Amino acid sequence: MSASSQSQQYQTSQPVVPEGGPVLRHRISWGAILAGALVAIVIGTALNILGAGIGLTTVDAQAHDSPAASTMGIASAVWLLVANLLGLAIGGYVAARLSGTSDRGDATLHGAAVWATAYLVSAVLIGSLVSGAANTAGSALSGVMGTVTSGAGQVVRSAAPQVDPAQLAERARAALSGPADPARMTTEQRGAEITQLVGKRIAGGELSGDDRTRLNRLVAAEAGISEQEAATRVQAYEAQAQQTAQEAERRAREAADASAKAASITAFSLFAALVLGAIAAIIGARTGTRDMVYLAARRNV
Repeated sequence: MSASSQSQQYQTSQPVVPEGGPVLRHRISWGAILAGALVAIVIGTALNILGAGIGLTTVDAQAHDSPAASTMGIASAVWLLVANLLGLAIGGYVAARLSGTSDRGDATLHGAAVWATAYLVSAVLIGSLVSGAANTAGSALSGVMGTVTSGAGQVVRSAAPQVDPAQLAERARAALSGPADPARMTTEQRGAEITQLVGKRIAGGELSGDDRTRLNRLVAAEAGISEQEAATRVQAYEAQAQQTAQEAERRAREAADASAKAASITAFSLFAALVLGAIAAIIGARTGTRDMVYLAARRNV
């Protein structure tokens, strides 16, 4: 046989695989994964309901013998974590057994798929419940607001014939365009101008010399005190207002820091719970992996 014929025989002995065709069979069982995810969700929900019942039995409002809120919160978080881990472990076991695999690598992947599916389904269910509750609350609020608006409209319509717009305009003009001398102005006119200057001080941060002198004269005329005493009173008010603003800013910053720390702790806790859930599902799946049985034949001679 020539070398070319040997080369041709060697080439024809190679397995022929279509381009893009799979070489290995698919080893994933979505039916087993869905079954395991549903089992994990139901077991976790059942255990959480049981935990809620046990927790409520510890509350005794009449005897004032209820656990502290911090204790209840920690116990609830621990129970929630344990319940979900047990559910995922059992769900991973169910998926591995139903898939029929004897390969621990495949069982591990089935457990991870159960973990991901269970969390996705739980997120969808929780989102639907929250959305439904929000829609119900929004409908109720819309109904209440509609009733209030209707009642307010009726009150305005019933009171409108008794109010003269021209009289209101005249009162506003008299309050804003009174005499320049604060001593000759009415209380309403001085109050309107004081409010205007104070608003200018709050919005702009500082008053000009003329505006400050005008404010001192208005306060002096309104309170019946000297301009020097009025200036002292205005300065004391400004110092108090500035201190109040600084205190409010400090509290806002502290609240923002506390919120950021709480959100950070919550995020890390959720991440840890997800990782532990994946580990539990994988351990359960590896436990449920089927064992290979080898049969040895005997021959009697």
